[in-house]
Amino acid sequence: MEHLINANVQNIEVSGIRKFYNMVSHIDDVISFTIGQPDFPTPEHVKLAGIKAIEENFTSYTPNAGISELRIAACNFVKKKYGLSYEPESEVIVTIGASQAIDISFRTILTEGSEVILPAPIYPGYEPIIHMCGAVPVHVDIRNNQFRFTLEMIKPYISDKTRCIVLPYPSNPTGVSLTANELKEIAVYLKEREIFVLADEIYSELLYDQPHTSIASFLKEKTIVINGLSKSHSMTGWRIGFLFAPESITKHIVKVHQYNVSCVNSIAQKAALEALTTGIDDAIPMKEEYSLRRDYVYNRLTAMGLNVIKPDGAFYFFVKIPDFIPLNSFDFALELVHQAKVAVVPGSAFSDYGEGFFRLSFACSLETLENGLNRMEKFINMKNPHS
Repeated sequence: MEHLINANVQNIEVSGIRKFYNMVSHIDDVISFTIGQPDFPTPEHVKLAGIKAIEENFTSYTPNAGISELRIAACNFVKKKYGLSYEPESEVIVTIGASQAIDISFRTILTEGSEVILPAPIYPGYEPIIHMCGAVPVHVDIRNNQFRFTLEMIKPYISDKTRCIVLPYPSNPTGVSLTANELKEIAVYLKEREIFVLADEIYSELLYDQPHTSIASFLKEKTIVINGLSKSHSMTGWRIGFLFAPESITKHIVKVHQYNVSCVNSIAQKAALEALTTGIDDAIPMKEEYSLRRDYVYNRLTAMGLNVIKPDGAFYFFVKIPDFIPLNSFDFALELVHQAKVAVVPGSAFSDYGEGFFRLSFACSLETLENGLNRMEKFINMKNPHS
């Protein structure tokens, strides 16, 4: 019966991140820099709010777009943090993580043959959904532009089929973000064009050296903003995301959402409400710790002679594999895990444009980072004919 499976589904693959993680997870004594999730526990007061919701039997369906109090809190959050103004009753949808928000956005705005412009290398969660919609991903190679997806990089790829541009900043896997001026230039250019922007801002609370700016500040009428609590509040398993857009867009997206999942877990919504109110600044101490780790890892990697761009946000380094190691990214990562007992993600997991790189997550303790980087340094030196 397999020949009857939707061809668009048959032709997509399991995420390279998960594929590699599953391959090496059984190996003993491995220090893993692979999975991109915070190493902090969910804040205690947020967990207690979830427990209270269970004890008070808040276990029924909620409105499709989420409970009213949570939508109000979400709008207040992005207003206070980023200066964005949305109406709680009509311009925000609570989703099952950012992933589902991306899915229902694409399924609402894409049609057969339409094109989506993406910076590459890029997180692998967009392209399969684009394909399943019958649309075409158009990758822009940003490797030689310091991983910056600027207007001049975008312009040559605009066509009459362009339906959407994806702006995933701060970026997974590069950690790079865009400045307010860079975003404004893109917004001005798109103002008179019938093109949506999908702004995946899930790492917006983890920006280290500048405040986060959303392109929705300049182009709200065409922008779908994706955010959530997985990274900011260490709530990956709670699966809480948010989708913000003008009512003219959300009134259609919520229909897809309704038939997709009905509503988000009621208990998780109560925990999310606590996170966005009492815990509105919970990300700050985590960010401060990540910043220390970032600086430590950057100094270690550069001391090894590795070519790396210091990330603006998130908790990743996207590192160039040295020329003296004649391996593709997958084989490099395999040798590293088998010979040095350090696991990283092959760059090829982030599109073909990630080949020749590897992603290192610093969402782990300084002690773990030190031990893992010591092992990595020995491996690099062993491979270096000039060391």
